[in-house]
This record gives sequence, C-alpha cells and structure tokens, in this order.
Amino acid sequence: MDSQSLDIILFGATSFVGKITTQYLLTEVGLGRDVKWAIAGRSLGKLKQLKTELGPEADALPLIVADSSDSNSLTKMCQQARVILSTVGPYALYGESLIEACVNNGNDYCDLTGEAYWIKKMLDKYQLRAQKTGARIVNCCGFDSIPSDLGVYFLQNISQQTSGSPCNEVKLRVKAIKGGVSGGTVASGIEMAKAAKKDPALRRKMGNPYLLCQSQRPSIKQPRILKPTFDKDFKAWTAPFIMEAINSRIVLRSNSLKQHNSSNSFTYGEAVLTGRGRKGYLRAWAVTLGLGGFAIASKNKFLRYLIQTFLLPKPGQGPNPQQQLNGFFDLRIMGKNNQQTITVKVTGDRDPGYGCTAKMLSQAGLCMAFDMSRSELPGGFWTPSTAMNNKLIGRLIASAGMTFEAIES
Repeated sequence: MDSQSLDIILFGATSFVGKITTQYLLTEVGLGRDVKWAIAGRSLGKLKQLKTELGPEADALPLIVADSSDSNSLTKMCQQARVILSTVGPYALYGESLIEACVNNGNDYCDLTGEAYWIKKMLDKYQLRAQKTGARIVNCCGFDSIPSDLGVYFLQNISQQTSGSPCNEVKLRVKAIKGGVSGGTVASGIEMAKAAKKDPALRRKMGNPYLLCQSQRPSIKQPRILKPTFDKDFKAWTAPFIMEAINSRIVLRSNSLKQHNSSNSFTYGEAVLTGRGRKGYLRAWAVTLGLGGFAIASKNKFLRYLIQTFLLPKPGQGPNPQQQLNGFFDLRIMGKNNQQTITVKVTGDRDPGYGCTAKMLSQAGLCMAFDMSRSELPGGFWTPSTAMNNKLIGRLIASAGMTFEAIES
C-alpha cells in the first residue's frame, strides 16, 4: 500500500470489541466506497478467520499484521493510515508502543482505555512530541467516557446559550442501564488493581480527581458517592458508579482544557440511581457491597484467581449478539449555576460496553479522519469533547443510535 493510502486502521480487530467494531464499520461504511480502511492484529490466521466470518462482503477488506511487542511493525502500520483505532488492552500492558508509533508518525489515534494512570503516563511522556508532529491522541472513546464527556459538553453549551455562563455544579446519574462484561474489561480492571497494590504512590495518584488536568492543584473538593446516599435533586437513593473513576477525570480534564470561567469552582460526580424508599436504599447497599467485594477480591491473588477462573469471562469472551442488542443506557446530567438548573438526557440503544462502544469508537475515528482539520485541532492529547465537540455528537445521533436532549431547564 502507498504511504497513508488508508483513512482508518482498526488495530486489535480480533479482540471481542474489535470484532463488533469491524462488523459495524463493514455495515456502516462498507468497502470500496468513500472510506478506505483495514483491520490489523498480530495473528494473520485470526484476521483471515474474522474476514471469513464476515462473509463475502468482506472479501476486499485489507489485512495488516502488527504486534504491540514489535515497534517496527507498528511503525509500518501507522505509515499506511491517517487514523489508528486501538482496542488492544489492558493499555497499561500493551498500549504504549502504539502511542509512541502514532506520535512519532503524526497519526490521529483513538482508543477505549479506562486506565487514567496510564493516560497520565502517556501525557507526561509524549504530549510535547505530539504537539510537534501534529499527532492528535484521543483516549476514552467508548462508554468510558464519551457519554459523560460529550453529555457535559452538550449541557454546558445550553447553559452558555441560555444564561451566558457555564454550570459550575454538574452531576451525572445513571437512570437505567443493561449490559454485560467482557474478559478484556475484566483484565483491565484487575491490572489497575494489581498496579495500585504494588505501588502506593500510584495508588495515591489514582485517587486524585485532578490527575489528568492542566494543573493538578486541587482547587475544590470533588464529590464522590462511595456509599448509599440520598440525592435530593433526583429524589432517589444513589450508589457508586464503577465508571466514575475514569469518567470524572476525563470531564475534569476537558473543563481544564476549555478554561471555563467556572474552572476553579467546577464540581462533577457520578452515581447510579437505585430508586426511592426502602427498596431504593437496599438496592443502593447491594450495588455498593457488590463493587466493594470485587475491589477487595481483585487485590487478593487467590480471590482474583477464583473470580477470573469461575465467575468472569475470559479475554475474547463477552455478551452474545442478542444480549448486546437488548442492552441500553439512559443517563441524566444535571447542571446548576446562579441563574438556572438544566437537565439533559443521554441514551444509547445497545449494550453500553460493546454494541454502543463499537459504534462510538468507529464514529470517533471517522470524525477525526474527515471532520477535524489540522488548523482546527492541533497535535496533542485531547478528550473526546475537546477534540470533536458537536461534530461527534452529530455523528453519534445520526449513525450510532445515541440521543442527546435537554429535558428540563
């Protein structure tokens, strides 16, 4: 292939979410049309098998062999496309060599990481280089953290238009959600727990909500729901939300990059709504204890072995197609400033971590390839909202089964 003859390469196409993403791209943009794309992975045999499974319409799909442990193969891959999408995690184990290749080659890059400490390491190591080469790196382009990040962006736009200022107090509440878990996600979560146990300094970093911000000086204490808590605004009990640890850091980074007037007083938190009355309270405790039990088990070698062996899916496994189809999410984001309270609704029509995530990653890649000029967005590390703003929201509404709407003002 000629240098950068492709628009997009999906690296990790034979992973669980990689397969779903490949199928979505094939259905959404096809082959031999306006978008030139290919799939990549370390095993040619697995790539060929995936191509066969996709059927005759995938006959012309280009295959590229590249391996996270072979920097030369990653460089050659990066030289063939403008945008690289990566589903190869845990990113703390397998992600850095591809970031380095993209930064050195000036590629655009989107991934699905939820590992804030790894993003911080990449930021510190490669931000200046990315700014020089023009590489635009956008982490967290799946369920973590596009709905949160773009949802807050959408809310702040409404606030600016209606009151002339952003909201300085914002909260996300999960109203309803249905979805499964894959082995890859489990592996990433366990890798984070192991890293935190091994390194107390890293554990402290992970606990810092401002970890990814321009300035890490905590200007204001951020709210965290760690136990059953009654939310007066939503008139319901809440429990901790497992994605809060990454989503809040991305939203706070976006806020620091935009430098809103409220950046020194901006607060953001996430939680799951569990209902009203005694049932809601008991449900909140069930969620809290379940998450706490998993956190404790993931730090203990023997318990970790038991849950990985007998309870949770292995890497490459996850919810079946019907379960993905039946999944959904419904999020409510409320913002307040001195003049008003605004609530927006963000929804998705598939399993959030897989069906929806595959569509989000694909549309993020297409947005970077076709909508974001170099003059509009320079090189560096960005969040989904600071990189792609309304252009990505438009794509997600048009082609990814998502909605963004104001329901109260």
